[in-house]
Amino acid sequence: MTTAIEPARCIGVVLAGGLSSRMGRDKALLPWHGRPLIEHQIALLKAAGANEVKVSGSRPDYHGVADLVPLAGPIGGIASIAAACDDGDLLIVPVDMPRLQASLLQRLLDAERNAACARFVNRVLPMRLRLNASSRGALNALIVATDKRDRSLRALQERIGMVEIALSDDEAKQLIDCNTEETWQEVIA
Repeated sequence: MTTAIEPARCIGVVLAGGLSSRMGRDKALLPWHGRPLIEHQIALLKAAGANEVKVSGSRPDYHGVADLVPLAGPIGGIASIAAACDDGDLLIVPVDMPRLQASLLQRLLDAERNAACARFVNRVLPMRLRLNASSRGALNALIVATDKRDRSLRALQERIGMVEIALSDDEAKQLIDCNTEETWQEVIA
């Protein structure tokens, strides 16, 4: 007799702790359809099935979780969120991906339930991370790495193992991230 794998508790994570140095202004507060981009991403995660949403970075207006290790990049943000959460699935999105849709995130949640991590082919974000002792250990090891390449999301995904999900051309268009003013202007045009 086989039993269905019950989905783990899903915690949405908005990565919003960066310096926005390439943009020149705070990406999280960019206006998107009448509200700040950070609020759009929070609503998106809830629509995709997150039981709760956490924001990485020192963002008091959004109950943000400040990085325990400053300037450690997305790994630092995820490690800080992990320290504040029980085990479960983290559904992680960057704050600067406004075209992302809930149905695409749902595919990450539905991908091989036993996988330590799920991402789209050749993309590090968005991703689903199974938060457990193994992934916590990997995060703790990577956050103290001195080489920035060893402190990357790609390094985390390779260390814990991942499944990759194929994207159609239309789906790939949802994954444009707005790191620069030029890219932002293209997205809002």
